[in-house]
Amino acid sequence: MRGNFFLQRPFLSAQRVTRASFARQHPDVDCVVLHLEKVKCTWNRHDNLSVNYTFFSWFHGKKASTCETYLTNNSLTNGCIQPYGDKLNRFYTFYTNLVYGNDSFPKEHELLHKVKLYPPTNLTVQNGSDLNLWFYWNQTDPKCVQNEVRYRTNYKKWDTYTVTDGKQNYCINLPSSRSQYELQVRSRLSKVCADSGWGDWSEPVFWGSSNSTESEQVNGSMFVWIIVYVLAPVILILLVVLLLRYERFRVIFIHVVPKPSLIQDAESWLPIPKGLKEGFKANYHEKACCVREYHQ
Repeated sequence: MRGNFFLQRPFLSAQRVTRASFARQHPDVDCVVLHLEKVKCTWNRHDNLSVNYTFFSWFHGKKASTCETYLTNNSLTNGCIQPYGDKLNRFYTFYTNLVYGNDSFPKEHELLHKVKLYPPTNLTVQNGSDLNLWFYWNQTDPKCVQNEVRYRTNYKKWDTYTVTDGKQNYCINLPSSRSQYELQVRSRLSKVCADSGWGDWSEPVFWGSSNSTESEQVNGSMFVWIIVYVLAPVILILLVVLLLRYERFRVIFIHVVPKPSLIQDAESWLPIPKGLKEGFKANYHEKACCVREYHQ
């Protein structure tokens, strides 16, 4: 008997240690609604659990159900993904319960603002006919969604802008074709639908220097249209103004009259017709007579 007592004692001590460590490893369950389609709950976030739990969950007024899809890590369950059901379920309390043997860990969750939308899809970016850069995307139920866009040029600092509720596009005015633009977008539920936290950023889309050939063609056509729509009307207006003023004014060229010095210099600046000039020349001859002073 004495020998059996000493053999059983280490076993009892090990069992007490296991139960004590299990008690310290109380799992903390955290849940979030994914895109109003699924509910994702996780536990064992600090990798300090050593048992597999059975997970139960339900919304207020509904029946409890076991987990459909478990998430595992190192062969141990650390999460569960359940169907979300009706879109209004997040307005009700969500209950979870982790069970292991005779131990259970129930918890209540308020998921109204804990919604995480998937990143938008069908991202496109293109240069519009208005010479601006347009960024488009698609998101579920756009009337209830607010989007946030961020972009940067040549891998520099991000610029972030919030888009008006319901809009699924963003415009960058007069982009530079010599720069590369990188754009991303993310979504959340707007205040109209009980706002939530931001979802993840979408995959980036690029526009700019990588499409140098296309951008050069676009810039050439842009220059031609600027000439046609801006310079041509200005030139036409100037021509009309000149034509209207031509009938009112004449440009008269007047010779600069120099300061007269000698009479013979007049011919150098006064234009006299050749015929008139010949008429002033003497065409007769007289005999010279002597003149002398008379003295008394």
